Amino acid sequence: MDWMPLLSTLTGAVIGIAATLLADRNRWQREEARHALEVRREVYTEFVSALKAAGEEIRAVALGDHLSESARDAAVREAVRGTGIYTASERLWLVGPPQVVAAGNEAFHCLRTLRDAYARGAAVGSAEAAALIAQRRAAMAQMRHLMRADLGIGPLGIE
Repeated sequence: MDWMPLLSTLTGAVIGIAATLLADRNRWQREEARHALEVRREVYTEFVSALKAAGEEIRAVALGDHLSESARDAAVREAVRGTGIYTASERLWLVGPPQVVAAGNEAFHCLRTLRDAYARGAAVGSAEAAALIAQRRAAMAQMRHLMRADLGIGPLGIE
């Protein structure tokens, strides 16, 4: 019996199966990377949107009339809670790379500092509020820059 045709067939089958498995593995890795990128994009969008909404909400509360300091404090804190920022922050902590999480955390803390100033009675447009807003804007610009880099998107150059 001649073994060469059988060995050639088996060798060809092994090579074909190995090539198929390798191609499937590579395709799976590409799909996983694409999915991870899309998840990060969604989380980044949710977090940045919640930060912006929280900033607008606390500004609106700070512009309003309040009967007491405690009522203003409660209203400002409730305005932030209602934006979903805490959930968005946790999602960022779960899926973001360390540099993006650190930048997001810095922007979040800048928002909280501004929230606390408004809760204490700082006026919208005051020197104190303006300095805190400038810090918040710088932190958000840095955060967006890192998010865009992580997503493979170039810098805007307008911030």
